[in-house]
Amino acid sequence: MPETGAATQKALAPISVNAIAPKDLLERFDELYGEIANRAFSIFENEGRILGRDVEHWLKAESELLHPVHLDVTEQDGAVNIQAEVPGFEAKDLEVTLEPQRLIISGKRETKEEAATGKIIHKEQCSKEILRAVRLPFEVDASKATATLKNGVLELHAPKIATATSTQVEVKGA
Repeated sequence: MPETGAATQKALAPISVNAIAPKDLLERFDELYGEIANRAFSIFENEGRILGRDVEHWLKAESELLHPVHLDVTEQDGAVNIQAEVPGFEAKDLEVTLEPQRLIISGKRETKEEAATGKIIHKEQCSKEILRAVRLPFEVDASKATATLKNGVLELHAPKIATATSTQVEVKGA
């Protein structure tokens, strides 16, 4: 099938915005910490158990297991707008949790590749996972938030919670 120069665009996919219990979030962080620690130890063993390179091994393991999520957070018209780069992830792979002052984006996808050349089979399997928590600059109304995914960019829009304005009260003598 011949390829054309025009790029195809995916339709906007709605993402559900969930609430997650702090206990569940802490369990997820503990699980990721354990996976990174195990991978870092494997790297340590594979490189001859040379001491003094633990930070290097940890960072390498982290980069293999977690995909970085780059964010742009802007405020406009009484709302926060967030754009997060999540290339290769689909709406079904992502979980977005929005609390009044915190946004958590997590996702997991697995890819497998196989190529056979003669008798040799080359096999690759990688698991890409993202987890990003960010404190928002002000409280938002999570119940009115919307999130869409288009061309590997997650866009989230959440209005600010209306805050009471302070007024000066005149004190009268009795």
